[in-house]
Amino acid sequence: MSAGNRTVFRLQWSPVFAGALTAAALSTILIGFAAAVGLDVSSSSPSWCDASAALALLSGLYLILQALVSFGVGGYIAGRAQRVIGSAPADVTENRDGLHGLTAWAFAVILGTAIVALVGLSVTRPTIQSRPSVTAAEPLLSAELDRLYRSLRRPANIDIGYERAEAGRILLTSSGHSGISTEDHSYLIQQVAASTGLAAAEAEKRVDSVIGDARTAIQRSRRSSVIFAFSAAAALLFGAVIAWAAACAGGRHRDGAALPEWLGGRPTTAVPVV
Repeated sequence: MSAGNRTVFRLQWSPVFAGALTAAALSTILIGFAAAVGLDVSSSSPSWCDASAALALLSGLYLILQALVSFGVGGYIAGRAQRVIGSAPADVTENRDGLHGLTAWAFAVILGTAIVALVGLSVTRPTIQSRPSVTAAEPLLSAELDRLYRSLRRPANIDIGYERAEAGRILLTSSGHSGISTEDHSYLIQQVAASTGLAAAEAEKRVDSVIGDARTAIQRSRRSSVIFAFSAAAALLFGAVIAWAAACAGGRHRDGAALPEWLGGRPTTAVPVV
């Protein structure tokens, strides 16, 4: 291969960054609209455990749809904004355009992941520093823990943060195959009775009710997590495919060809041969 042909495979980083930034920005906007209307697979709200499976599936489908739109636009920009260097066969040019779209997709994914990680750290760090006893059960089972320790006779300025965290760790085991052990069940009843002033029978009734609610909440949260993980993986996979295809279409548009119909181009009509 001559030195002139080697430049065909050289990446142009300006179109790649432009496509990646556009894809990341458009994806953020679309996800923001979805969160505003309630199409969000995960939520910090205690009432999220009441979300239906249909809403979780709809949220997952929207996640895939926004990935197709965002990465499609970003891939098109990455292919359209390239400068043609030298001459090359059509298949080589198309592969080069697709490679730029795929690279823009990769940068957009890395950028989006970094933003989500930074936002997650900034949100969780103040909570961890102010309440060192908070566990993973607190955002998921906060409503159940509130009902468990609800009392009108508790003395003022009594901190039960450690008791809530300990009860949360016990409630998390309710979704396992063996469930909550007999020892933990008895200990939880004693703890609730001591913290709320309820009689042993009333404390046991409340504990059993909360255990059932916690098991249901954990199962629904697990279902939503599975749907979200599958939807996110499918969105990334389909995003890579659409970024490659859109970049190739953008390259053909750059070279003077018409856009395909799936990118908004006008349908071509066959001219009858007389």
